[in-house]
Amino acid sequence: MRKNNNNQRRPKIVISKTDFERLTKLATALADRNPRASDDLFAELDRARIVSDGWMREDIVQIGSTVQYRTATGDTRTVTLVYPGEADIGEGKISVLTPIGTALLGLSVGQSMTWATRDGRELELSVVSVPQTRHDR
Repeated sequence: MRKNNNNQRRPKIVISKTDFERLTKLATALADRNPRASDDLFAELDRARIVSDGWMREDIVQIGSTVQYRTATGDTRTVTLVYPGEADIGEGKISVLTPIGTALLGLSVGQSMTWATRDGRELELSVVSVPQTRHDR
């Protein structure tokens, strides 16, 4: 895994046990094909507090969550965080394997995070709301 030097800008995150197990398998399977995405996902999983599914608060971004976030430029966007096979940018469904998807994982309303784009730029986002969470995962 790559060393992450941005720990001071990384808030505490919470991930459900089910998401943790599925995402660990996904990151492991991806290691040979896309090591950067795998490393980024493992870095988030390594620093997460894992809780039983029943203890997840509704204001925490998890797989299946619809989340509204604000960028450092003030733009507000609404997306749904999904597994790669469900991603469809036209429908606002972003993969957890994209840099922004990985950055959103486990954040709660009010938290901000600096993340690196694929071209190396660092951007910041803040979670505004988590208006809907899909429970049929």
